[in-house]
Amino acid sequence: MIEIKNVTKTYSEGTDVAFQALRGVSFTIEDGEFVAIMGPSGSGKSTLMHIMGALDTPSSGLYELDGKDVSTLSDDALADIRKTKIGFVFQSFNLLPRTTVLRNVMLPLVYAGIDSAVREKKATDSLIAAGLDKSHFGHKSNELSGGQIQRVAIARALVNDPTLILADEPTGNLDSKTGEIVMGTFQKLNEEQGRTIVLITHELDVAEHAKRIIFIKDGLIQSDKSNHQRRKANTNS
Repeated sequence: MIEIKNVTKTYSEGTDVAFQALRGVSFTIEDGEFVAIMGPSGSGKSTLMHIMGALDTPSSGLYELDGKDVSTLSDDALADIRKTKIGFVFQSFNLLPRTTVLRNVMLPLVYAGIDSAVREKKATDSLIAAGLDKSHFGHKSNELSGGQIQRVAIARALVNDPTLILADEPTGNLDSKTGEIVMGTFQKLNEEQGRTIVLITHELDVAEHAKRIIFIKDGLIQSDKSNHQRRKANTNS
C-alpha cells in the first residue's frame, strides 16, 4: 500500500538557514498492517505523516500510495485521495462542538454530495464500528467524554471507507485509561475489518498496541521491528 523510498524533507527558515526534517527515509507498509511510527518531538514523525497523508510533498525521494507516485498528481487528484483513500484522526479531535455526533460524522459525505439516506446509514455504521451505540448519536460532541469524542473522530475517519487511516497522537489529550479504550478501538478495526492503520506517537505504551514499530530520530529510521521481534529481543537481553 505505502512505499517510501529515500524520502527527504527540508524546510527553509530564511534565506541562508534550512532545517532537514527527514534525511533519507525508506520503508513499506502492506495492506492491512497496523504500524506505529514513534519518536521524540522534532524527530520527523509528523512531517512523515503529512507526506503520507498527501498534505505535504518530499524534497526528494519517492512516495507511492497504492502504486501511484503521489508527487506526480494534480492538486485535484491529491484532494480526491484525501477525501476517499485516507481517513485522518487528530489529537485535537477537530469536531464541531454544537453539532450532533451523527451530523459530525456525516459532514464529509455532505461535502461529497452523497444522498441523505445513504450518508445517514454510512455514518451510523461507522459510529457502531468505532464503538459507540445509538444512544450517543443525538448528543452534541461537547456533551461527550474525551474518549467518546475521539471515537466519534475515528468514525468520521471511517465514513468514506478509506484504505488508510492516519492517526496523529490520537491519545495525546486523553488519560491513560481512556487512551487504552481508544487504542482498543484501533486494534479492533485492524483485526476485525483489516483496516490499514498508521499511528504517530511518542509514547511506547501507545505504540505497543500496533503490530510493528518504526522508531525515528533526527530524521532517520533507528529501528523497524515487529512488536514480537522487539519483545523477543528485550527478553533475550
